[in-house]
Amino acid sequence: MTQEIAERLLSFGVSTISDALDSLEIEGQAIGILPFAHNVSFAGTAFTVRMAPVGLTGGSVGDYIDDVPPGHVVVIDNNGRMDSTVWGDILTLTAHQNKISATVIDGVARDISESLILSYPIFARGHTMRTGKDRVTAQAYNEPVQIAGIRVEAGDWIVGDADGVVVLPKEKLIEICTSAAAIKRAEDEIRNAVRNGARLDEARKLGKYHSLQSKSAK
Repeated sequence: MTQEIAERLLSFGVSTISDALDSLEIEGQAIGILPFAHNVSFAGTAFTVRMAPVGLTGGSVGDYIDDVPPGHVVVIDNNGRMDSTVWGDILTLTAHQNKISATVIDGVARDISESLILSYPIFARGHTMRTGKDRVTAQAYNEPVQIAGIRVEAGDWIVGDADGVVVLPKEKLIEICTSAAAIKRAEDEIRNAVRNGARLDEARKLGKYHSLQSKSAK
């Protein structure tokens, strides 16, 4: 069932899901979190990690990785920090080996060439070389976190492609999928109409496209 859900979400694409979120008045677009490669996409449930300044207690940035189930998405809340990384090539290799779906970071990563070679999806605010070791530590797992101001709970669905990342609250999944399916169906009809010579404005009216994207469509 989980694989079927992932495939269905991927068939919609992030932009269509974003429109569905808007129509349902759900804040789920993680603005500013973008992929390192545009030819990757993913859908999976969140394994959340909250980072904190290392302080005097020390701690690891990534020893949790072997506990992430296959198919999950590692979602790391580093409070948008751009001065130290929380993900590098060894984590990328391990995640790829363990069949983890992707990594989403509110912050930065490094060693991105490994992710490009392996086609492992990493979505973040950017990349730099500076380690997070002795600067930040993983403080909590599978507790609520924030990514670009969007709340993420363990088990929420996360979807990413070339356009960015969206968060789907698990309790709203059916509603979001229903709305996304209607929007995609209308868009497909519009594309077919335009290919057959129709005016775009008329095709949109026939497909009731604008009403599907509006908040009144919920």
